[in-house]
Amino acid sequence: MKTNIYVDGFNLYYRAVRGTSYKWLNIAAMCQLLLPNDQLHQIKYFTALVQPRPHDPDQPTRQQTYLRAIQTIPNLTIVLGSFLTHEIMMPLAPPATGYIKVIKTEEKGSDVNLATHLLVDGYNNDYELAVVVSNDSDLLLPIQVVQQQIGKPVGLLTPQKHPSRALTPHVSFVKRVRSGVLAASQFPLLLTDSRGTFSKPASW
Repeated sequence: MKTNIYVDGFNLYYRAVRGTSYKWLNIAAMCQLLLPNDQLHQIKYFTALVQPRPHDPDQPTRQQTYLRAIQTIPNLTIVLGSFLTHEIMMPLAPPATGYIKVIKTEEKGSDVNLATHLLVDGYNNDYELAVVVSNDSDLLLPIQVVQQQIGKPVGLLTPQKHPSRALTPHVSFVKRVRSGVLAASQFPLLLTDSRGTFSKPASW
């Protein structure tokens, strides 16, 4: 089937990749292993650009290197949301009392962007099968619309050990993104694009 993949980049990273040696992930290779009988028509990767933090000033550089890597995949598009950073007062944990000012960073837009592309592409008949790489229950309604109103199947590749109980009854199938698939889906250490040759971040 002509298949579009919709990747929730932060959900995939924090639920399956963070803290592992599999960060140099070739998403197309991962999806082909999990969906061997399907034609990967489009892959859309939804994320936001991170900001440097005092304890990790190189995080944006590593992210940009990874985004450069996945842009070598011919049928992949990156769709960017944004981060909002603001100061808020938060209560101290017991037994302490009082409040402390903290800096809160929120990723905004990726789930809305994913839902919008999933729906618009479905209405435009751009796929026969849609596959969502996420475990975010906020995506329930657009998945239901695609299946019930547009009449197209939606599959779920879940980055978590336990699939979302909210999503599972409303998708055509569920497959878990296991560590073996991640290990078998790594980019080569060196990649080349129109800007030249670059490599996997050393700390990865």
